[in-house]
Amino acid sequence: MRAMGPPALAIAILDDDEAFRRALSRLLRAHDHHAFAYDTGEALLRDVRMRKFDCLLLDLDMPGMSGFDVLAELARNPASPPVIAITGNDDPDFAQRALGLGAFACQRKPVGAAALLETIGRACAGLRPAGVAP
Repeated sequence: MRAMGPPALAIAILDDDEAFRRALSRLLRAHDHHAFAYDTGEALLRDVRMRKFDCLLLDLDMPGMSGFDVLAELARNPASPPVIAITGNDDPDFAQRALGLGAFACQRKPVGAAALLETIGRACAGLRPAGVAP
């Protein structure tokens, strides 16, 4: 039986790195969330139309449809869930571009578990990202 705590969230993970998807899925499940892993933007966008996600974790730098492309598609629907962009690219323009396309936050790989979980909680609660002034 699940302990009383925050409700379980449905979180989609988009990343072309299978090991990273598995690691994020394990982390989310360990915190009683539901993880849905995708290796292409097209597959994620198909499910976003049919399933309600509380949050999306998107790798920005992917072959084919990138996380930026997915963000642009999601921006067309104001009811889209909050997006946390994740990138291994240390170019500050990557983060700024993702935020400009509507991402809630952008985190760099390797992603710290505590920081990611806090950001997911803030995004799902409709709060500002940590470190952002009002």
